[in-house]
Amino acid sequence: MKYGRTYNFSAGPATMPEPVLEEIRDEMMNYRGSGMCVMEMSHRSKVFQQIIDEAEADLRELMNIPDNYKVLFIQGGATLQFSMIPMNLKTPNGKAVYIETGAWSKKAIAEAKRVYGDNLIVAASSKDKNYTYIPDCSNLDIPDETDYVYICENETIHGLTWNKLPNTKGHILVSDQSSMFLSRPCNVSDYGIIYGGVQKNIGPAGMVIVIIREDLIKELDPSTPIYMSYKTHADAGSMYNTPNCWAIYVCGKVFKYLKSLGGLEAMNQINIDKACEVLERSFSGKPDIEILMVGASCYIPLVKTMLMERFDWLPEERFILRSPERAVALGAALYCSDPGVVESLPTAYAYGVATYLAKED
Repeated sequence: MKYGRTYNFSAGPATMPEPVLEEIRDEMMNYRGSGMCVMEMSHRSKVFQQIIDEAEADLRELMNIPDNYKVLFIQGGATLQFSMIPMNLKTPNGKAVYIETGAWSKKAIAEAKRVYGDNLIVAASSKDKNYTYIPDCSNLDIPDETDYVYICENETIHGLTWNKLPNTKGHILVSDQSSMFLSRPCNVSDYGIIYGGVQKNIGPAGMVIVIIREDLIKELDPSTPIYMSYKTHADAGSMYNTPNCWAIYVCGKVFKYLKSLGGLEAMNQINIDKACEVLERSFSGKPDIEILMVGASCYIPLVKTMLMERFDWLPEERFILRSPERAVALGAALYCSDPGVVESLPTAYAYGVATYLAKED
């Protein structure tokens, strides 16, 4: 790789696009004639106001965010949203409905339980098979007094992605999109809240982007900590206190980079092409290697059909369908485009393509 860099698909921060890093490098010592680095400048300055305004505008364009949604840049990462969401959406007699599909939705449930107590309902779960499938959510038992329905739309640890949203029966849908944020088109109007920690797909760690419908922003009980209120951040333009200026700046660079590639439709196709290239380079000419499709009835037919259509050398008998107790890290073969990850294995796990944002050319 250029600069002697390595592929990074570890937990936490992930690889950034090199063109973005190069642009940041060139602006590091004196941002556009301001005489200072973005890390040094006041968040109240006109220069930084332009940075955050451009970042929001570019994100709105990328996702086609409707005017009745606010975009918030909040510190604390995605984990803080496990608490902020129930604290902001709870009504006096309301219930919260969660779909449990892996480690991250499980953590969100534990936090929401602190707010809702017995009024938290796990309406569907795949825990019975160690989170290897997405439950049927076409006809969930959702009480009328439900405040919202919550999903983690991409479970990184257990390798599951929602390809069809749950039927919320008219209730608000809240989605954690952290590890798939900006990897494919998204109809924002289907959701009440979308949020994503930025460190996997679009920037440095320490910040979350929250896209929230305006009618969900309200005054909270006075006992609620001020910082935990979405209204606090919305009213202050994400600058109630000093925000994560550097993360906002870097995310803005990535938004422009994604726009230059053709937007989210283009990113979706890039992800598919890249994952298929990994598989082709790994398995072509190796008849003794089989592809183990694990769990996830939600995407096995999609992946299998796509691969067979794309590669005429890949016969159906080379697919083995199983639901093992635990198969986690090998999905990294499709996370970065390093064929060596797969070639070193006797059996490969095809987790589903077009899940993660590909960040390397």
